[in-house]
Amino acid sequence: MRKVERLDDLGPEMSGLGYEAKGEFGLPGRRFFVKHAGELRTHQIHAYTTGNPELERHLAFRDYMISHPEDAEAYGRLKEELARRFSTDIEGYMDGKDAFIKEMERRALAWSRARR
Repeated sequence: MRKVERLDDLGPEMSGLGYEAKGEFGLPGRRFFVKHAGELRTHQIHAYTTGNPELERHLAFRDYMISHPEDAEAYGRLKEELARRFSTDIEGYMDGKDAFIKEMERRALAWSRARR
């Protein structure tokens, strides 16, 4: 059985590896895990069931950012600035990234589909 919900049972194992299980964390069908070194987030895992349509979006975004370092740097600068402005307001931080992410996702999907 290949269901992302099975990951919910791996909380103790993931915790033993230093990850915190966040459940769907705002994206239905996803399981999200984070790992920190002190206050610094060092790793994130986004897990979906094979065939989930969200996979294309996430992988296209990742690959686009790797291939377009100028956009990746702009995203990093935006995140740093938002982290300063919204250090205790995760909703403000997320809202501040929304338009940028949507534009990068649009570009990433077009770029990814053109490469096929």
